[in-house]
Amino acid sequence: MVFELRPASSADLCFARELTRETMLRYYIQHDLRWQDEAFDVAWAGRENWLICQGDSVLGFLSLSRDAKALYIRELHVIKTDRCKGAGSWAIEQVFSMAREERRSSLRLTVFKNNPAQVLYQRMGLSVVGEEDCFLRMERMCSAAP
Repeated sequence: MVFELRPASSADLCFARELTRETMLRYYIQHDLRWQDEAFDVAWAGRENWLICQGDSVLGFLSLSRDAKALYIRELHVIKTDRCKGAGSWAIEQVFSMAREERRSSLRLTVFKNNPAQVLYQRMGLSVVGEEDCFLRMERMCSAAP
C-alpha cells in the first residue's frame, strides 16, 4: 500500500477535531478529564499538521511540534475502518525520518497508559521513559542522518 503525507490546512481542522474526539473521548472519560474543542483548536493552530492519505482518500492525520532536542508526535489518529493496515506504522516511520533529517536527538510522544496504541509505538522502537498521572512518555533515540 502506498501512503502519502500531505500538509493539512485550516479546512482540515473539523475533520481532525472530530476524529480525535471520536478516538480519544473514552480515555478522557475514563481518566476524568474534560474534552474541550477550543483547546484542540488552539493546539492545532500552533502545530505542524499532516494528513495521512492513500490516493484521494484521507485515512487520518498527525500533528507535530518541536523543541531544541526532539520532534514530538502530539496527535496521530487513523479512521477506525483504516486501522491495522499499516498507515500508523508508516506515518511513525516518516516522522522518525524527519527527526533524523532535522538532527533531533529523539522522537517523543505521550500516550494514555491504557491506550493499546502503545503496543504499536513499542513495535516502532519507542520506549517508555517516564509517566505522569494517566500518561506514559515514550521516546525513540535518533542518530543524525548521514
